[in-house]
Amino acid sequence: MILLALAIAWFLRMAPLDRSSNWDLRWQRSLYTFLFPPLLLIMTALAVLTMGAEGQMLGWNSSWFGYLLSLSLITIPTGLLVKLGFQAWRCGQKIQTYPQHNLNGQTVYLLELELPYIAQIGFWQPKLVISRGILQLLDSNQLEAVLAHEQAHLDRRDTFCFFWLGWLRSFTLWLPQTENLWQELLLIREIRADLKATETVEPLVLAESLLAVAQEALNPATPCFGTPLFAASTPDRLTQRIDAMINVQQQPQNSFYCYWLWVFLLLIPWATIPLHS
Repeated sequence: MILLALAIAWFLRMAPLDRSSNWDLRWQRSLYTFLFPPLLLIMTALAVLTMGAEGQMLGWNSSWFGYLLSLSLITIPTGLLVKLGFQAWRCGQKIQTYPQHNLNGQTVYLLELELPYIAQIGFWQPKLVISRGILQLLDSNQLEAVLAHEQAHLDRRDTFCFFWLGWLRSFTLWLPQTENLWQELLLIREIRADLKATETVEPLVLAESLLAVAQEALNPATPCFGTPLFAASTPDRLTQRIDAMINVQQQPQNSFYCYWLWVFLLLIPWATIPLHS
C-alpha cells in the first residue's frame, strides 16, 4: 500500500504545470497537484498503522517494513509541524515587542527598517507589520493601495492557509516539482490579493507601488509566516502581476468545484482496512 501510494504521488507530480489557463484554474490545478500526493501518503500511512504489522490482506502478509515506513511518514511530518508551530509562536511574540501605530484606521506594528517592507504576519489573526522605509518610499495613495493588498490577504486567511501548505512543502521537497508548485502558489496568492485590492484602489497605483518596491531590490527573507508585498516576485513574475492588474477582465469569476472531488479519493486507503485480517 505504501509503495503504491508513493508511486501515485510521484506520478502525479510529474505532470507539467499548465500556465496557459486563467488564474483561478491555475490555482485549482496547482493546489491539487501540490496537496494530493502528500495527503495521500499521510492517509495511507495512517491506514497501515491502524491495521498493524501483522496479518494478511488479499493473500499478502503484513510486515514490519511497511509498518515502520508508515510510522516514519507520520512522525517526520509531526516533528516538522511542531517545529514550524514553535517558530510561528516565537515570531508572534517578537512582533508584540514592536511599537504600535494607527495607519489609515488600521493598527500596524512598526519595524525599524530602512528598506521597504509590509506583510501580514501570524496565523489565524495575523498582525500587519510595516517598515519605516516603506512609509518614506510611498505616497499616501500608494500606501493605501498596498494596505488594500494586505487586507485582501487577511480576508482570505492566506497566512493560515500557507502555514499548512508550507508544512506540507517542508517534508515533500523530495517529490518532483514541489518547489515549482510552491512558487506558483505564491505567485497566484499575490495576484489574487492584487485583483481584490483593485476593487477599491486604482490598479495603476498598486502597480506603481510594486515597481517602487522592486526598484529597491528587496525580497526579504524572514522566518516568520507572512505575506510580504513582494513575495515570489522575480522580474518576470512582477510583470505577470502588473499585467493581471491592468487586464482586469482576467479576474477569476468561476469556482472549479470538480477539482475538490479528489478529497474523497483520500478515503480509499481507509476503505481497505476491512480487507485486512
